Amino acid sequence: MTEPIRWQPGAVEVVVRLDDGPPAITHVGAAGAPVSDAGGAALPLAEVRVAGEGNDLQSSERFMGSGLSRRMRYVSHEETDSGGRSILAITMRDPETALTVTSRLTSWSDLPVVRWQSEVVNDGDRPADVQLLSTFALGGLTAPGSAWWDEQTIATAHNSWFREAMWQHHAPGDLGLDDVGLAQWGYQGTRASFSLTARGSWSTGGHLPMGMLSAVDGSRSLLWQVENNGGWRWEVGDWGGALYVIATGPTDQAHAWTRRLGVGARFESVPAAIAVGVGDDAAFAAMTEYRRRIRRPHKDNERLPVIFNDFMNGLMGDPTTERLLPLIDAAADAGAEYFCIDAGWHAEEGRWWEALGDWEESPRRFPGGLAEVTAHIRRRGMVPGLWVEPEAMGVASIGATELPDDAFFQRDGARVIESGRYRLDLRHPAVRARLDGMVDRLVADYGVGYLKFDDNVDITQGTDVAADSPGDGQLGHNRAHLDWLAGVLDRHPDLVIENCAAGAQRMDYALLSLLPLQSTSDNQDPLLYAAIAAAAPTAVTPEQGAVWAYPDRTWSDERIAFTMVNSLLGRIHLGGRLDLLEPAQTSLVREAIDLYGRIRGDLPRATPFWPIGLPGWRDDTVALGLDAGERAYVSVWRRGGPTTVRIPLPAHAGARISVRCLYPTSLPADIVWEADDGLITLTLPDEPAARLLEITTMTEETR
Repeated sequence: MTEPIRWQPGAVEVVVRLDDGPPAITHVGAAGAPVSDAGGAALPLAEVRVAGEGNDLQSSERFMGSGLSRRMRYVSHEETDSGGRSILAITMRDPETALTVTSRLTSWSDLPVVRWQSEVVNDGDRPADVQLLSTFALGGLTAPGSAWWDEQTIATAHNSWFREAMWQHHAPGDLGLDDVGLAQWGYQGTRASFSLTARGSWSTGGHLPMGMLSAVDGSRSLLWQVENNGGWRWEVGDWGGALYVIATGPTDQAHAWTRRLGVGARFESVPAAIAVGVGDDAAFAAMTEYRRRIRRPHKDNERLPVIFNDFMNGLMGDPTTERLLPLIDAAADAGAEYFCIDAGWHAEEGRWWEALGDWEESPRRFPGGLAEVTAHIRRRGMVPGLWVEPEAMGVASIGATELPDDAFFQRDGARVIESGRYRLDLRHPAVRARLDGMVDRLVADYGVGYLKFDDNVDITQGTDVAADSPGDGQLGHNRAHLDWLAGVLDRHPDLVIENCAAGAQRMDYALLSLLPLQSTSDNQDPLLYAAIAAAAPTAVTPEQGAVWAYPDRTWSDERIAFTMVNSLLGRIHLGGRLDLLEPAQTSLVREAIDLYGRIRGDLPRATPFWPIGLPGWRDDTVALGLDAGERAYVSVWRRGGPTTVRIPLPAHAGARISVRCLYPTSLPADIVWEADDGLITLTLPDEPAARLLEITTMTEETR
């Protein structure tokens, strides 16, 4: 019997079984934790399907059970180190089809995270139509024979427009997974599974591409994310008396994806990552650090400049020189460092939705030219920015008649039209050239140092142009999109590109491994936004998560402070009509931005925690903490309920710590630290109120 692989690159340990069956992971966990054995619950390293073959095990509705995968046999493995990373590559082959699959696992010595990717090569003598290649397949995630239906929860995150990153823990039975008594009759599992899927161009237009399996007793949490800027699916089910999880990019069953592999051809899956920790906060902290490791370096993520955008609760897509100039002055006076002119700068009279795509300034809106406005932005010490939807081409645009049909998404010879827009296909050289010219022109003509790349239409049809299937065309475009973005940043390394899609409908780490900034929502209500702001670090690092703060002259001081607190533990995305505020209101805004300038240096190295749990959409009180080592920051939002809020910090129980309110300093907040119980008691006014607290351990010098 072949000895198993025991891979321990540092903070994680993985055991891979290499017996007479397919290679299978029997254990994945933190280094030093007890090593479990999945036994018969283990799954082949990857689930693979080709046309004409289904499952050997139960229902093909589940991605677990492919017959081809169970024919796979071990070929070889290799362990390497590169750039501070450890890589384990395991190769297996199906003797019938001669399809060879390599699973690559990557980890870092100090992170309890594994990144996964699969590659299939056709070593046979005829083409093969691949319809599924999972990124990973992990069985035995609970001890075989344990009462997982009572001892585990499965967490998912809704991510709809205006209501992003809302996590919920589910008992397995609430998702249709339960003990139904089959084991006593010798069955290996039910036919039930629970899955989440994104089908179109909005990778997070419904749910985050994430999930989590958590022990009820807090002993272990296993958190995963799929990294694709398009379709994905993950599935949880039971097999062999334990739970399994499988993650994939696009598939035939869920996304009309098939890739024909010619002889010698290869295909690589989308990446995914798994983080393990003792409790949910530890798993999210590990995932946060992992996201920093895979991200393209950019000075924006170290400097964290304050960005003003004229859209939200401000000009709302109707900018003119007359409206912008006083707003530019007000933003500069408030401390903004970037000023982005949002939608409408390119639009003439009438509805411009169907006419966008040419990206030429509107003479009516800017009689003296848009360059006059961007020059004023620079004179006031800020970097100018513009909003663009690069992948969209309105049906009434000039470009729609200039580009050939195969430059657009098509189905059966007809251009795909969605909400009055065509979709540009970035695989086409004419599209790449046109968009490269647009970016270079905006940088050269207007001195733009910031571009907000938006995407307001979810394209679910894919394209069958130069593709084996509509899903294959969609994936090809997605990968070309990433390649194009990398090229833009290669040419303009200081350019800050914001990732936006109707807010956060493409908040994935295919895009965020390249782009430094992510819009977290379009929500226009600061009280509702508090829950999104508190949850955003589950999906994006704090230094990438742009949160709107949009003060309004009709609001009370408490409401203005509330909207400013929303953004202080992320990236300040300042909006609203700052030029209309009263002096006292302006002072509250300036105080927040001045404070941000003092604390933002901690954010790129801080990890998130949630002292009262992940926020619920309707919770009266929500809280977010960032652990920055020597100090921690906690934002507390009271939206209703009792005026006294209790924030448990059990790790500090018995310690002498200092708790002070950093913002706002002019509004009341009564703070008591109960050391024996490890509890902060915070009393706030009887209206919606928010405070940012700083927590430091008292030393002999500070006592």
